[in-house]
Amino acid sequence: MIPIDLIETLNPRERNSKIFEEIVANIKTIGLKKPITVTRRKRSDGSERYLLICGEGRVKAYRALGESTIPALVVSVDDEAALIMNLTENIARRQYRPLEALQSIERLRDQGYDKKAIAAKTGLRPEYVHGILSLLKNGEERLLVAVAKGRIPLTAALHIVDAGDDNGAVQQALQNAYESGALRGQQLLQARKIIESRQLMGPSVSSGAKHRRVDVSTSSLIRTYQKEVSRQKLMVKKAEFAQQRLLFVTGALRQLLADENFATLLRAERLDTLPKYLADRVWPMGNAA
Repeated sequence: MIPIDLIETLNPRERNSKIFEEIVANIKTIGLKKPITVTRRKRSDGSERYLLICGEGRVKAYRALGESTIPALVVSVDDEAALIMNLTENIARRQYRPLEALQSIERLRDQGYDKKAIAAKTGLRPEYVHGILSLLKNGEERLLVAVAKGRIPLTAALHIVDAGDDNGAVQQALQNAYESGALRGQQLLQARKIIESRQLMGPSVSSGAKHRRVDVSTSSLIRTYQKEVSRQKLMVKKAEFAQQRLLFVTGALRQLLADENFATLLRAERLDTLPKYLADRVWPMGNAA
């Protein structure tokens, strides 16, 4: 048991409030199932402190519950090893958010590790690490979010980047991905939407210049993803509303025009024609009323 006040966080992260509330509730109900992991350090005045390696959510939950101490596994490692342990443990845990994994890969790269070393330490495929690093280097937030959430494959995202601003090349990349089986069904539709957003607003929400380096963080990726999801949901709602109104109008007209008395009245008033777009839906086979 170690004092919570002596714990310093090595790699602080933002957390979803709902998930955090669930952690607090679980700990309050059944207690802590797994101790946190820390390593001892000395302050400049000689006093002892603990550097947190794994278990930030558990520490915050204990603080929220008013606890003063917490069960901990104390290991003896240097700062670099502690950081690697923190990043790799976070990537490996089952409920780890994909967007945080991207940040962890970037931090390992900033520590001087190449793709092979990162792959070896995290258990990820070298090809995957190389692809993510390429997207990070180009500030491709929209594509990173799509890959992290499983909306499009990493290979398809890299083909889109390679195509640059050439719309023809981008469409060809989509076609190749479809024919190879890398993009099918919903993934193909998602890829088209992401490409449209990327072409209209750039690879990043904050990208003022097309080739400017953008600092990518978990927060910025989440903001980008949430903004894109909200925009797409609004578009879907508008489309559904318009479709419902169109179906109502065409259905009502079809019933009215089937009434000979109503049709005669329209002919008498010279109102017996419809715009072609609407007529094609009222009479799908081209038959007049």
